[in-house]
Amino acid sequence: MAVSFDNAFTRLVGVDIPIVQAPIGGLARPPLAAAVSNAGALGMLGLSWSDPKDIDEIIAEQRSLSDRPFGVNLILEWAQEERLRQVVDLGVPIVSFFWGDPAPLVAIAHAGGALVMHTVGSADEARRVVDAGVDIVVAQGWEAGGHVWGSVASLPLIPAVVDVVGTVPVIAAGGIADGRGLAAVLALGADAGWIGTRFVMASETRAHRRYQDLLGEATETSTAYSTVFDVGWADAPHRTLRNSTIRAWEAAGRPATGRPGEGETVATLDGEPILRYQSASPVESLVGDVEALPLWAGQGVGVVHEVLPAAEIVERIASEVRVALDRASRTVRT
Repeated sequence: MAVSFDNAFTRLVGVDIPIVQAPIGGLARPPLAAAVSNAGALGMLGLSWSDPKDIDEIIAEQRSLSDRPFGVNLILEWAQEERLRQVVDLGVPIVSFFWGDPAPLVAIAHAGGALVMHTVGSADEARRVVDAGVDIVVAQGWEAGGHVWGSVASLPLIPAVVDVVGTVPVIAAGGIADGRGLAAVLALGADAGWIGTRFVMASETRAHRRYQDLLGEATETSTAYSTVFDVGWADAPHRTLRNSTIRAWEAAGRPATGRPGEGETVATLDGEPILRYQSASPVESLVGDVEALPLWAGQGVGVVHEVLPAAEIVERIASEVRVALDRASRTVRT
């Protein structure tokens, strides 16, 4: 039986299912985002490092694969005004910002007709970005994979953010990998779930197969929160699978400099070296020691075990929400 949803987020964005596929760095391209959007959720493209010359082509490919709503994510650690102006000129309906202050860019997005989402790590930050005009707040809990902005877990963070933003929709991020997790954050007052690790295991991603295999073998205790993969993005906490690089660094006493294998090339991408400790995504075309690279993963990885088409992931999670909420309702007596 099809599951239907209706809340502030689904109405504002124009989707049927309150799931946002996280942009997952360079792994989120049109085949994945379009498949998610076509399944009724919101697909996202990660364009933070894309050459502006390529962006027109990426957006055109997205539109050739889907006529459903989608979004673009831009990380504010790097200057993004040029990319932002380009994507809104192309009519992208939703722009997501992360890792910085969105205030200087909100008016540009709105002038181009785009809704603005921004990721926060506290209720105070949520209040500030809403005051700056952000349309949708993404509350990222500490359990999240990839780069982690705040230090509060999802369970206390989401209600705190919901309480301060009024009618602005809230998307919960961090540790959500199945319908039980989505049902839980909806019960906390969120309007949607932001899901990353589960979509790295979609067949349409650019993720290296070895990376996917390691995710499938992982448990909820397999991740590490650190700043160790800092080459190219310094002082930026992140969550990854604990791997040989992290174990060697820990065994050496967690040194800030002179780390084991520092400066060593562990892989190549299109002939370019990828160094140990480099902030890089293990894409399918990469050659080398994939296990030694940052294997971005949230704590929800423990319930992710198989590679599936993105549409099936969306459909499964949506169906699991109904089961989880029905089960919860049976425990309540009025």
